[in-house]
Amino acid sequence: MKRNKKSPVNSKRLVLTVFTVLAVLFFSLHCTKKGNEESKNIEQIYKEEGVPVRTEIVSGKDFKTEISFNSALQGIKESPVFAAVGDEVEKIYVKVGDYVKKDQVLLSFPTDTPQAMYFQAKVAFENAETAYKRIENLYKSGGVSLQDRDNAKAAYEVAKANWHTTRQTVKVKAPISGYVTKVGVSETENVARDAELFTISNTNRMKAYIWISEDQIFAVKNGMAAAAAWQGYKIEGQVVQVDMAMNQAKNAFRALVEFDNPDNLLKAGTTVEINIITSHKSGAIVVKRQHIIKEQDRFFVYIVKDGKAKKQEIKTGQQHILDVEVLEGINSGDELVIEGQPLLEPDSKVKVIK
Repeated sequence: MKRNKKSPVNSKRLVLTVFTVLAVLFFSLHCTKKGNEESKNIEQIYKEEGVPVRTEIVSGKDFKTEISFNSALQGIKESPVFAAVGDEVEKIYVKVGDYVKKDQVLLSFPTDTPQAMYFQAKVAFENAETAYKRIENLYKSGGVSLQDRDNAKAAYEVAKANWHTTRQTVKVKAPISGYVTKVGVSETENVARDAELFTISNTNRMKAYIWISEDQIFAVKNGMAAAAAWQGYKIEGQVVQVDMAMNQAKNAFRALVEFDNPDNLLKAGTTVEINIITSHKSGAIVVKRQHIIKEQDRFFVYIVKDGKAKKQEIKTGQQHILDVEVLEGINSGDELVIEGQPLLEPDSKVKVIK
């Protein structure tokens, strides 16, 4: 049998493949060797000149911790006004934003509203008043007994109360002094009995209810300072009440926060961010969280002393966002490493980059 000769094309492919593999291996070995040399050079530079780091001088500062909530503001006193009769609105005398005094007329219904019985109540009151005055005069002259006089007075008082209620029915008045924050009807509109007509709010002071989680409840206490912010505006206040029992529906504790609202800066109904300051210290040592090294349950920072990196264990306190209070381990005046920590080892020579 004839032995098949190898194809020239296959031979060339084999040679090319072997060459490629050898080239890759050579290149890899060369790069590794070069990388090791460069690494050694960097290590030598660090050893001779120092590891480059950035530092800052530790100093005491104000340190606040706070918890944030979102809630809608309400007037410190707020009263809705409802229709006592169902009929067409005759006249509205106020608009949103108006300041009204207690018992000021806000709205009127027609006096001939059947439900009100306006004229019947008026006549009954006038008759009772006339009868009472006549009997009072007779009583003074001894013409009637004390019993007759007391009966006439009682009938007069009842008629007077009915007349007052009837007038309130058709002439709707403000239950408190404050600002009109809501008008729920318009003139000529037919409204049903018990429909909400207005909301009157005293907004010189504001209040808001917040819901505190089980994890936060021990941090919030009566009297703590608070602030409410909305679109760049801010008002100051404090926590005035914290419930001692959890609301099972909300799975949280309700707290009431009140604020001064000079010039009615913030409006009732706006949703604000409420920050409660849970602690405030002056002269505290504060370090950014990213500058702290955690090893199991221990915390460390690097400080620069005599041109070398000193790994210093610290005891931490409260935290707020990225700030951590340091209770022990470093003091004002220490030079804290804020960049370059991963390159450091205890007693490494350092080069501070200004």
